[in-house]
Amino acid sequence: MRIFVLIVLGLSFISTAFAADKVVIAHRGASGYLPEHTIAAKAMAYAMGADYIEQDVVMTKDGRLVVLHDHLLDRVTDVQEKFPDRKREDGRYYVIDFTYAEIRTLNVSERYRIDENGEKVAVFPGRFPLNKSNFKVHTLEKEIELIQGLNKSTGGDVGIYPESKSPAFHLSEGKDLSRAILMTLKNYGYSDKSHKAYFQTFEAEELKRVYENLLPELNMNVRLVQLMGGEDIYADMITEEGIKALSGYADGIGPSIGMIVRNSSEKAALQITDLVAKAHKYGLEVHPYTFRAESFATPKYAESFDDLLDIFLNQVGVDGVFSDFPDLAVKFRDGS
Repeated sequence: MRIFVLIVLGLSFISTAFAADKVVIAHRGASGYLPEHTIAAKAMAYAMGADYIEQDVVMTKDGRLVVLHDHLLDRVTDVQEKFPDRKREDGRYYVIDFTYAEIRTLNVSERYRIDENGEKVAVFPGRFPLNKSNFKVHTLEKEIELIQGLNKSTGGDVGIYPESKSPAFHLSEGKDLSRAILMTLKNYGYSDKSHKAYFQTFEAEELKRVYENLLPELNMNVRLVQLMGGEDIYADMITEEGIKALSGYADGIGPSIGMIVRNSSEKAALQITDLVAKAHKYGLEVHPYTFRAESFATPKYAESFDDLLDIFLNQVGVDGVFSDFPDLAVKFRDGS
């Protein structure tokens, strides 16, 4: 891929786009402040002024759609303590092996890892403390009702941004996750591109299936976003021909920030790829992830979180950002 190297010598923009025109997507809710994908985190994100709130969606054994970052339970809940004998051969606990009633008995916490002593250690140590307060897994329906209820009670217009999480895995287990998500969206009034909803997934073949088969079958036409997790995996897709082909069925892309500005960049020499330019050329929106305010999560080429937002929103010209800190992103976007 071609790289444009920007030598910053008093230049403040390389795009005519301005931050005020951009959208802020609450990444797993206000997950910088409360455990990710909890109802509390979603309500806080709404109050912080996010334009969209993200839902990662997986399916239970009894076919319920639940909001959880992935199809595994053992890094955000106490499933090991509650159901010690329910792990698979790989030692992991799968959502699809549990009923919704069983999952509701679990306590949700901040994301953690297991250290060499077998102890839980928070992935983001400065965030909500582990094993404090009480949080539960909830359904996609419950979250949509929360957001729509707040839209009614506050007069707001916050949208939803569900992701079909590991749909190929679900299909291998006999569950059509994407179909179930789309049917739920339609039941709640999200059926075409005029409605404030995006459907996203990392799996390219699944997004094509959604566009070619599921949307026509369900008489729907919602906006579709292709998530991208790295240049090696998506090398063919991010070529000129690949982006052009993608624009035939998708409305946007959701790349990692490193696919847009190289992590090896320096402040005075930003290595900006041509991914955004190509996407915009073919009419695709660009919503990169993930913008985190912690200093250790800020690329070395950015002096601060605001500087990082400035680079992407004002200089590169992306159309929106996924952030764990929607309040800070909204504040920067609005210039307040």
